[in-house]
Amino acid sequence: MSRITKLQQKLSKLYIDAFLVTNQQNIYYLTGFNLLQGDGCLLVTPHHAIMITDDRYQLALEEFDTDEVVGTITRDYYGSLNQICQGLHLEVLGFEKTISYQLYDLLDETMMADLVPFDNVIERMRMIKDSGEVARLQRAADLHSQAYQEILNHIRPEMTEREVAIELDYWMKRHGASAPSFPTIVASGENAAKPHATASNKVITDGDIVTIDFGYYVDGYTADMTRTFAIGSVDPELRDVYQIVNEARQAVIDHIKVGQHGDRLDAYGRQLIEEAGYGDEFNHGMGHGIGLMVHELPASYGPATDNVILKNNEIITVEPGIYIPTLGGVRIEDDILVTHGGPQVLTTADTDLVVVD
Repeated sequence: MSRITKLQQKLSKLYIDAFLVTNQQNIYYLTGFNLLQGDGCLLVTPHHAIMITDDRYQLALEEFDTDEVVGTITRDYYGSLNQICQGLHLEVLGFEKTISYQLYDLLDETMMADLVPFDNVIERMRMIKDSGEVARLQRAADLHSQAYQEILNHIRPEMTEREVAIELDYWMKRHGASAPSFPTIVASGENAAKPHATASNKVITDGDIVTIDFGYYVDGYTADMTRTFAIGSVDPELRDVYQIVNEARQAVIDHIKVGQHGDRLDAYGRQLIEEAGYGDEFNHGMGHGIGLMVHELPASYGPATDNVILKNNEIITVEPGIYIPTLGGVRIEDDILVTHGGPQVLTTADTDLVVVD
């Protein structure tokens, strides 16, 4: 059953005549067609899937190999949408509530059909990966693992964080990645105590702990991996902290299973960190879903996420961390496929502490 067919079967249960898709990733997920954000929309009815866009995409649509989607070429996307809805006698139109107020105002002014907002209709479909998606995410994870080893081979003291990020970006794109899914984090020394530090012009020096957190698209899907290593001598406390974080990461992975609740999964790792006396220094969730975007449903799981229940063929991250102001921090992150047979770790780069001399 195609993804469009699955969405079509949901329409009557949602009490709507059609669903309007404007999110770029959701259009790609349903159709396989790349439409830039704002360059049109997809209308899904019980019997039709209609791509409404302009003549910049006409040739691409003609070459698009599917009988499921038909194209309408126009410069008035939503005027044409209204005409199509009237022609098909569609009276209730669902839409993604994540649209901008500007677009909602335009729809409200233009559409004759009643408008009904919905949250995460397609995003919930995206949570469960099929075999093709798993294969793409595994390829992305493999490339990330290889890239980390390359960085270890080339990094040296006196490089700046930004230079490391540039080297990583060049290697990833040269070996098949299309673009980063978020700005690469290279945080050294005291900067490593900031969970979302950006790569700066700070020079990496002997004694620094260095955290690299990066995600790149490969065949449309993104992995998300974090590793922390040391340059030269390592502060004894940071060495201990590294071991605690790595044990917490493994404890969470060991308890990933279908039906597991997010808060319980989080507790297996967070409890180890708290018992070691660093509970206040772990200040974010334990992980999140990934796929077409670096943050997908489940958007996050942590101490208060009993409503998150893992399902077969979801892919989530596990990323415990400890951050000590003025000293540095450690985060280690892996991507995990949830299966009935247990967790499968997609990111295979070594998690033992590496010291670069």
